[in-house]
Amino acid sequence: MAENAADARTAPVATWHILDKMGREELAAWRVTRITDNPSAEERGASRLPYPYGWYVACYSDELATGEVKPLRCFGTELAFWRGEDGKARAVDAYCRHMGAHMGHGGKVHGNLLECPFHAWRYDEEGSVKEIPYARVIPPQAKRPCGGWPISEANGFVWIWYHPHSAAPMWDVEVFPEVGSPDWTPYERYEWLVHAPLQFMAENAADTAHFKYVHGTATYPDATMSYDRHIRNGLVKAKMGTPKGEVDGQIANGNFGPGQGWTRFSGISETILMSGITPIDNDLLRVRFAFTQPKTQAEGPMGGLARALIKDIVKQFDQDKVIWDRQRFVERALICDGDGPIGDFRRWYYQFYPDWKDGSPVVPAVPPVRVPA
Repeated sequence: MAENAADARTAPVATWHILDKMGREELAAWRVTRITDNPSAEERGASRLPYPYGWYVACYSDELATGEVKPLRCFGTELAFWRGEDGKARAVDAYCRHMGAHMGHGGKVHGNLLECPFHAWRYDEEGSVKEIPYARVIPPQAKRPCGGWPISEANGFVWIWYHPHSAAPMWDVEVFPEVGSPDWTPYERYEWLVHAPLQFMAENAADTAHFKYVHGTATYPDATMSYDRHIRNGLVKAKMGTPKGEVDGQIANGNFGPGQGWTRFSGISETILMSGITPIDNDLLRVRFAFTQPKTQAEGPMGGLARALIKDIVKQFDQDKVIWDRQRFVERALICDGDGPIGDFRRWYYQFYPDWKDGSPVVPAVPPVRVPA
């Protein structure tokens, strides 16, 4: 492992003058505060991009207790989210079919059913009314499943499946055995609100040139990617900065659909980053970063470097957020030979827009997005 004497952590580059005067608490608040001085979603082209289908993080598993009901907004939709007495998480469209009460606010768990706070109508996970305490007969229409959302639980997260036409899940959430293992650390968690469509963030994986100019890397990373149906795998070989200089590092990364991302860092300290990026609306994302490391490294002599690695990754995301919050979607991106495989990435990504064909919307009312060859 080659090292230099000088500190080689991420340099204060173009976006850092916006962030460098913030203290720790101010920076933490900035990460989750909605901004008001950015151009509208329409002006930035964000409203042209639909929500891609796939599995998305609804919350951490420990954020939803047995018998608890919470409101949840994602994909421009209000949901009611609860964990039944059997320990299983469930979600349905939030508004009661009876008289429209929002069941995420004031609703309660009755066994494994969700009880509306207005008239105590009780729903199962398929959105079917199973009980009306004061009625002898449940209306036939209310018995029909309507508004249920598929749920999975893995890697310390509760996941929700989204598809614009309510198609059933097409793959399972990928399980990482390191998460929750006694040999690996509990999650170190970070959270952001980002004013951007998911595609803006997703393309970062293919954009190798920005690492030098946004993150201050000494060189352009050497990156490769491969695609197989809903799976993307990438490998980046780069010099990674540490307080003691540069070390040769390797970053494996990938996606299982648009919503489940992962990154595995090697070279400084083995580190797994589980990322849950969930669209709230077409121009607003909730981003969760959860890091875990082998305890032998995180709590051993190299523990300082392990902590510094996480700190630097978080700092790089802060730098990206400054750009994403005001970025405009360029329909005909002018890609040059040093940009990385952005065109290939878009062609893979557009499969998750079921109303699009060959990189363009099928519905004529939506302006086309053309991907350069």
